[in-house]
Amino acid sequence: MKVVTVVGARPQFIKEAAVSAELRKEFDEVLVHTGQHFDYNMSEQFFEELSIPKPDYNLGISGGTHAQMTGKMMMAIEEVLIKEKPDWLLVFGDTNSTLAAALSAAKLKIPICHVEAGARTHCMTNPEEINRICTDHVSTLLLASAEDGFNELKKEGLGSKSLLVGNTMYDAFVKYSNVRRIDSMKLELLTGEEIDVPDKYYYLTCHREENTSEKNLSEILKAMNSLDYPTVYPVHPRNRELILKLGDFPNILFVKPVGYLESVCLVKNAEKIVTDSGGLQTEAFFAGKKCVTVLDFVCWPETMVNNRNELSRPIAEEIVEKISHEQIIDENYKPFGDGKSAVKIVRALVEKSKQLN
Repeated sequence: MKVVTVVGARPQFIKEAAVSAELRKEFDEVLVHTGQHFDYNMSEQFFEELSIPKPDYNLGISGGTHAQMTGKMMMAIEEVLIKEKPDWLLVFGDTNSTLAAALSAAKLKIPICHVEAGARTHCMTNPEEINRICTDHVSTLLLASAEDGFNELKKEGLGSKSLLVGNTMYDAFVKYSNVRRIDSMKLELLTGEEIDVPDKYYYLTCHREENTSEKNLSEILKAMNSLDYPTVYPVHPRNRELILKLGDFPNILFVKPVGYLESVCLVKNAEKIVTDSGGLQTEAFFAGKKCVTVLDFVCWPETMVNNRNELSRPIAEEIVEKISHEQIIDENYKPFGDGKSAVKIVRALVEKSKQLN
């Protein structure tokens, strides 16, 4: 049987790296990259360092409004699906690439498997929330990463086609977290200069649209600049011009984007984490690092225990206060599975295929 997998953004490349090798034991996989993330450090580098098979199709679609991007993707993905005639479409997460692929497949009556189904923030102003809900409700097989997501699917009347399989990001973390060593890493500043990673540092990632205003980003940087150790901040391409405009923050190392292996290594060795990324929240949790998430909604409620992950508004004083809280780690608390979700995903696809045939 044939599966068309559609990816387009950094977190999806990581999930694909965890799943693809297992998937190809049972299925012929056709890999489609929409081009949603196109920068080398945000895209091609991930394929190279994680040994993800080269995409069979690269659609080269990025930029524009949500509607423009999603519409262009739907048109291009539809052509691929008509040509390839797959038995399944496989999608991850909640990007415009995910929604476009799901809608295209649904209209062609191709069964859809959604990995990371059921995740809910209950914030309808969040574009990803709309993508998640719509994708779940047109999918054939819903695979939840954690119990909370599985319960959300049941609440929405989708329990009969849902399974709890664990988090593919945890699979990837287990597989790749020891590949890079911090003492052999170099960071490249925005100026082009290479530097060593500090012995002690905080790690910041910030890219969401709501945090890229001058006011909000300034507050986040002000907080990080005031801490007792320097902050390593790989600057997302959309923030670069604003960073250069905002002025001097001497306790922050503004570096070029890093690949997944470098990022995991930085997470593992950081003092604490500040982020607005759903993926980095889970990676901090996997690594046992205190995390402050600068958002007004919860992405992963499983991480919001014992001060391990706390929400903060983009206000410097609040971020500093939250990051000072000490976490308590319960070694028996493992909400994201056993690191073998890829095996369970493929098993679920095989079983569902038998039912459909």
